[in-house]
Amino acid sequence: MTARRKVTIRTLQDMKRRGERIVMLTAYDYQTAVLEDRSGVEVILVGDSLGMVVLGYENTIPVTLEEVIHHLRAVVRARPQALVLGDMPFMSYQASPQDAVRSAGRLVKEGGAEGVKLEGGRRMGAVIGAIRDADIPVMGHIGLTPQSVHQFGGYRVQGRDDTSADRLLEEARFLEEAGCFAMVLEGIPWQLAQRITEAVSIPTIGIGAGARCDGQVLVVNDVLGMSDESSPRFVKRYAEVGKQMLDAFGAYIDDVKSGRFPDPDHSYSRD
Repeated sequence: MTARRKVTIRTLQDMKRRGERIVMLTAYDYQTAVLEDRSGVEVILVGDSLGMVVLGYENTIPVTLEEVIHHLRAVVRARPQALVLGDMPFMSYQASPQDAVRSAGRLVKEGGAEGVKLEGGRRMGAVIGAIRDADIPVMGHIGLTPQSVHQFGGYRVQGRDDTSADRLLEEARFLEEAGCFAMVLEGIPWQLAQRITEAVSIPTIGIGAGARCDGQVLVVNDVLGMSDESSPRFVKRYAEVGKQMLDAFGAYIDDVKSGRFPDPDHSYSRD
């Protein structure tokens, strides 16, 4: 396989100008990052979704900065050509711009991230500016922002009516003006995502926002079908790895219980 060039922020901006779709996936460990990078994914996000799919939390709110850093280090050890971003977990940036810079700095310095992602629009203006002034690239995130799940009263699609749609369009324009290099659009109608994508010059990455964004992101566990739980409407399962794992575990248990494993081919013997 021909080695590809390192993906940078400029790469993503050039892709938007050319109309070339951007592919982003989450990863939380070394081996997954190796495979995603080998497949050609442009952006790997160490998302706070790790709280739910790796650590077993009910939502993303309990995730700590230390936990994101831990998983970032594992992903970065894969030396990916993809751009690696670290999610800023709840309360690692909301309290003050100073806290935000310290948190973002740790994701870069200790975790190895090449940029950070944070949720929120205009109210995060001072935070985004402070992080950018520290020479750390920022990806925005508006629409259904999971860290605001309690405020929203659940995981609800945003921007369905004209008033909220106009507000999100204004938030997107603000994120561009504030200096974000890209933004995630989550859980909004595809028509609104198209309006935003056409209105801003920075890449939009959709999740539950239809096909008219500049790129798409999904949680890798959802893509692989790791869970037998029902998936959100916007998720497409490309494999059923969870079922394959169950089958493999069952076969291993049967072989051990019956004495078929280990057999002579899987054992050492004297010369």
